[in-house]
Amino acid sequence: MITPDGERPLCQAHVDPLAGLRTPQDPSWDVYLTGTVFLDIIFTGLDSAPVRGTESWARGMGSSPGGVANMATALARLGLRTSLAAAFGDDHYGEYCWDALEQGEGIDLSPSRTVPGWHSPVTVSMAYEGERTMVSHGHEPPPEEPAPDCPPRARAAVASLTPGTRAPWIEEAAKSGTRIFADVGWDDTGRWDLAGLADLEHCEAFLPNAEEAMRYTGADCPRAAARALTDHVPLAVVTLGSDGAYAVDGGTGETAEVPAIAVEALDPTGAGDVFVAGFVMGTLAAWPLADRLAFAGLTAALSVQEFGGSLSAPGWSEIAAWWRKVQSLDAQDPMALSRYAFLEGLLPEVTRPWPLRRAVPTIGFGRSA
Repeated sequence: MITPDGERPLCQAHVDPLAGLRTPQDPSWDVYLTGTVFLDIIFTGLDSAPVRGTESWARGMGSSPGGVANMATALARLGLRTSLAAAFGDDHYGEYCWDALEQGEGIDLSPSRTVPGWHSPVTVSMAYEGERTMVSHGHEPPPEEPAPDCPPRARAAVASLTPGTRAPWIEEAAKSGTRIFADVGWDDTGRWDLAGLADLEHCEAFLPNAEEAMRYTGADCPRAAARALTDHVPLAVVTLGSDGAYAVDGGTGETAEVPAIAVEALDPTGAGDVFVAGFVMGTLAAWPLADRLAFAGLTAALSVQEFGGSLSAPGWSEIAAWWRKVQSLDAQDPMALSRYAFLEGLLPEVTRPWPLRRAVPTIGFGRSA
């Protein structure tokens, strides 16, 4: 098991993981996604859950764009050209989120818009004991919130499936050749009916967690659930929490399983989004299935060592720093290190130490240098 020690992030280096695959005929964007952007306010360093009737003090706090911004930021920091369609409030929160994503992360917001008089949704997240508790507030999104029937051409799109609901843009994107990667949230209806995930038929890959996969398939273990899901989608990837991840390619019959990396978790917010982003990047780069799983798990593990969803998404500099660090530790298992040897030749040389964040951790202090 490889155990990084939580070294602080470094200045981001630019890496284009698809450089050798690009042609003049390619779409302008590598990944397209749409959804709701929240302002996330994260409290960390709590000794326990807040107790009714008492006041709790947190040792750390940060603010960052959240919601679909977690995924968009994770993709952009891995060097993918990312386009996001979302509604933004015209309040200070909305302006901050827009600026952090467009200027700070280089995300294309041309399909997005500012909605006068609509205030930004807000989530307060409290992290303790490796878990999180969240409280959110927001009004109904405006009816015209971007989710276009004809999204821009992109190599891939990430969709969050909603039970019982079709999103017309998913079918349109798939028809244009966009590869659709999907995750899903908890089914509040309790039905757990795969037929209710109507857009799954347009997806190349489905990435639920173990509990979701078992509930949707009725299987008694996550691996059996992944195999059952390939009756409905070409590639099933099931995250197993502290046990890593398991994937089945229904077309080839190939399977892969990679253990998790042991880390001391500060805040798990957005780790699932980071995992999906890492897997999408590896797929677009045409990596073997096991390497994609390993990379996705690595990026998710690095993310939980920092606070916030979008703030914690690692870039290539953090990945390079981790790789240098684990190779320098005497107690490392050579077999465990060999699982990540494919990173050699991809990682940048990083000489400047942190701090440099692409998004401002607390509203009101100005911009990062």
